[in-house]
Amino acid sequence: MDSRLKPFIDKALSRRNFLAGAGSVAAAGLMTGCADNGVTTTTVTPTGTYTDLDILNFALNLEYLEAQFYLYAATGKGLTSANTSAPTGYTGAYTMGSVTVGSAAMVAGTSTAQQQIINEIANEEQEHVQFLRSALSSNAVPMPSIDLSFFGPLALALTPAVSGFNPFSSFDYFLVGAFIFEDVGVTAYAGAAPLISAAGVTSGYLNYAAGILAVEAYHAAYIRTALTSRAIAAGATTPTSTAYPYLGVANQVEALRASLTVGNSGAPGTSTTANTGVAGSSGSVEVALNVPQSPTTASAIVACDSAHAIGFARNVNQVHHIVYGSPTVGVAKGGFFPNGTNSIFSSTTA
Repeated sequence: MDSRLKPFIDKALSRRNFLAGAGSVAAAGLMTGCADNGVTTTTVTPTGTYTDLDILNFALNLEYLEAQFYLYAATGKGLTSANTSAPTGYTGAYTMGSVTVGSAAMVAGTSTAQQQIINEIANEEQEHVQFLRSALSSNAVPMPSIDLSFFGPLALALTPAVSGFNPFSSFDYFLVGAFIFEDVGVTAYAGAAPLISAAGVTSGYLNYAAGILAVEAYHAAYIRTALTSRAIAAGATTPTSTAYPYLGVANQVEALRASLTVGNSGAPGTSTTANTGVAGSSGSVEVALNVPQSPTTASAIVACDSAHAIGFARNVNQVHHIVYGSPTVGVAKGGFFPNGTNSIFSSTTA
């Protein structure tokens, strides 16, 4: 058994399931403190004191991950040195991480239309990296080491285990890989919304955040819709139908993702309970995909609170638990970030 799966065993998770994305708390970075008149300091629990630059750099870590995944899927190559090298005026040591891909990267066997979709998402995630690095200027942190080969150990943690899962091997598996990231991205933006200061709202950061959240939500909605529609086209009548097994794999990912998320989360402004991974349950940030059989059977292409149709939220600890692939409190690395993120939030505190 791969040593990177040890956290699952230590936590005594009875099922073998997993993950999600990242790309997101970018909203927080855009919403708080890019102003020229200085940096705001905020105190929160459980992460302590942080600055707007810290939030921006946490967002940048996650955008590095998403951009690398999608660029490798689109082109077989990652971010260029112009998007990862030390920014002008950076002081101190600048140690840039490496990217481990594993097997062949560029998604195989795509149609022209499918390739265009992958290209579009990759370009938009790359632009998120460029935007954050520009906003941070000389304060932008180096790209941490990223391990895209973690998809393999991740697949072994699913129930039932998925042997040989590689998001670059086909368009269907690419959709599952993207599903891992996108739902988390959207929920992290929602979780960052309460960090917006009054000055940030006045300065327009809320508008920027809403725009970026919209892009991530478009990505997530496309992935969910594509998985569901391809299942229908293949003749699947249930999420676990062998006619289209990828929908079932995505739901296994959803279940493991919920198991890794520690603490309470849910739709902003609503009472929450611990994450259960059950579609439509109060306080769960997970909504399983379904194959609609009647006008009253939802396909769950929208992940939202069933009572209010409000998107779910995750905090920085919950996001780290997912990208590290571990429910352990105090974990500081693992999963897609083998050496941790270059962030003051890198060690989970709850």
